[in-house]
Amino acid sequence: MANASNVIAPAGSVAVLRAVDFFFNLRTKLADWNEARITRKALFSLTDAQLEDIGLTRAEIQAI
Repeated sequence: MANASNVIAPAGSVAVLRAVDFFFNLRTKLADWNEARITRKALFSLTDAQLEDIGLTRAEIQAI
């Protein structure tokens, strides 16, 4: 039975894992940014009365 103290990772595996994590995190951050951009765009298209109905002002939209 192997335990963590005697398992050796193949050469370069840590670098590959870090590269994969980097691109996965980049993709996630880009998706989050794009979703926020689409939300802000939709909110900016609303009238001031509609924004008031949902409890927002134009100044608060940028914080989203």
